[in-house]
Amino acid sequence: MTDMPQTEAAPRPRGHACIQSYLKTLDSSPGVYRMLDEQSRVLYVGKARNLKARVSNYARPSGHSPRIARMIRETASMMFLTTRTETEALLLEQNLIKQLKPKFNVLLRDDKSFPNILVAKDHAYPQIKKHRGAKKEKGAYYGPFASAGAVNRTLNQLQKVFLLRNCTDSMFESRTRPCLLYQIKRCSGPCVGHISEEDYAASVKDAEDFLSGKSTQIQGNLAAEMQKASDDMEFERAAALRDRIRALTNVQGVQGINPRGVPEADVLALHMDGGQACVQVFFIRANQNWGNRDFYPRVGPDVEEAEVLEAFIGQFYDGKEPPRLLLLSHGIENRDLMEEALAGKAGRKVEIAVPQRGEKAELVESAARNARESLGRRLAETATQAKLLKGVAEAFGLDGPPERIEVYDNSHIQGTNAVGAMIVAGPDGYMKNQYRKYNIRGDDLVPGDDFGMMKEVLHRRFTRLKKEDPDRQKGLWPDLLLIDGGAGQVSAVAEIMREHGVQDIPMVGVAKGIDRDAGKEEFHRVGERPFALRRNDPVLYFIQRLRDEAHRFAIGTHRAKRAKGVGATPLDDVPGVGAGRKRALLSHFGSAKAVSRADLADLKAVDGVSEALAERIYAFFHEQG
Repeated sequence: MTDMPQTEAAPRPRGHACIQSYLKTLDSSPGVYRMLDEQSRVLYVGKARNLKARVSNYARPSGHSPRIARMIRETASMMFLTTRTETEALLLEQNLIKQLKPKFNVLLRDDKSFPNILVAKDHAYPQIKKHRGAKKEKGAYYGPFASAGAVNRTLNQLQKVFLLRNCTDSMFESRTRPCLLYQIKRCSGPCVGHISEEDYAASVKDAEDFLSGKSTQIQGNLAAEMQKASDDMEFERAAALRDRIRALTNVQGVQGINPRGVPEADVLALHMDGGQACVQVFFIRANQNWGNRDFYPRVGPDVEEAEVLEAFIGQFYDGKEPPRLLLLSHGIENRDLMEEALAGKAGRKVEIAVPQRGEKAELVESAARNARESLGRRLAETATQAKLLKGVAEAFGLDGPPERIEVYDNSHIQGTNAVGAMIVAGPDGYMKNQYRKYNIRGDDLVPGDDFGMMKEVLHRRFTRLKKEDPDRQKGLWPDLLLIDGGAGQVSAVAEIMREHGVQDIPMVGVAKGIDRDAGKEEFHRVGERPFALRRNDPVLYFIQRLRDEAHRFAIGTHRAKRAKGVGATPLDDVPGVGAGRKRALLSHFGSAKAVSRADLADLKAVDGVSEALAERIYAFFHEQG
């Protein structure tokens, strides 16, 4: 891959003339081009098999769609990167689109990773659990699943069927009697020896067989076992096996469509309406439906289905392993090229097809119906949201409906485990992938100082914003700040905004008002008298929902932090002290504080603590002091 040499000269003309001026510097190499406006903001990223031929098309003064014509008019300069192959250009194009988010490209806005089920293999009694992210842990991975909910439902049923543990290794090692899951028949109790290693391994194999699509065989084996238990008059065991068969049937029922002739595929169906698009993705693995998810890529008013789907596929699989088969509702222009690019990522063949009949076509039709219904609901919600945002602009005197509202709240108990939380909302509702939590770490803060906490959160927020988006071109800057609190909070936040030079962002404090009664909220702004909205105003309800969502997120974050701290001791930070030795030390001395004060001879006297470990523990606490 090489950079195309460019020479700086006098300011270039805009539009067709600007694009025409680059033709003499281009050859027929494959590559990627970028179109930029007068502020050097990227308008569009595209790939080409022949750069000169593609750019010459833009240089023509007519024959373009309205969207492309507008893009050409705004173009003030271009950049080029040549590549060795067109496939390389395709991969680079999608990477740059995700990174630069040009306004004229189709853009996948929601690109989170998908969860898997992991059967961990680094323990004599493997754990079954949800996993998201890089596959670094030793074990067998099954997925992807469409959502955490789909994984949790499947795990819940698998526990009923196969009785595998989901506790951590440290919890497993510390048990002296079975936990509640054993009592309710969700675990076989390996932690206390209620099942042999061989029998547990057989259950693990059955679970993996099920996740690999061999559910019929497992169901038959369980039915045979149940019949044998019944014949032997072991009715309690027969009843337990019956319950496991029912649970297995429930898993299959929840999955809905389970295609017999499609062992592994992603089904992608597109529906477009009202200038918006929805892509519905079904995940088929091991002949089972592992959930579906809808996506709403950003599209222009005159974009064709083929362009939307091709852009979606390129960006969606940029950081994900593609399956062996993609079933599409519409054909794409560069199918062979996309297959080659995806095969290069996966290290094996990847096929893209648009089925016309049979089971595969039925799968695509089902996904298309879901896409159509999802987009219909979204359009209705968007219309309502647009009215509410217009009302917010009128209520708070904004220049126009806000595209991004940030709402802040704090949570703590008498100053302990203090956290700050930010939620984000816009024309499409809550933007949960933009939510942020802040562990309050100001050492000079007085416990319970809400003003100081809010100042710390906003200081960190604006410091990061100025670093990540200094030119305010990435859509990360808010159009409105909502703060949970009255005049004091507003004054504290205004001080931070002045320090960061961002006084052009409207900011409103939402106070509970008289008797802290919902419906009597007062709104505070810098230098203005507080005011209220009428009790039945839809905008008031909207603000209440935003505040409640921020409060829910803050409380949840605070509880998670508090729970994490429960049971934590300084011993957790001592190298070489695991769950068993920690338990022995606490049993011997009674508390972590007593361990920290113990002399070397007393530490050596603890069962299981070697001389070297005793010296390490002693040194740790004395160095800490």
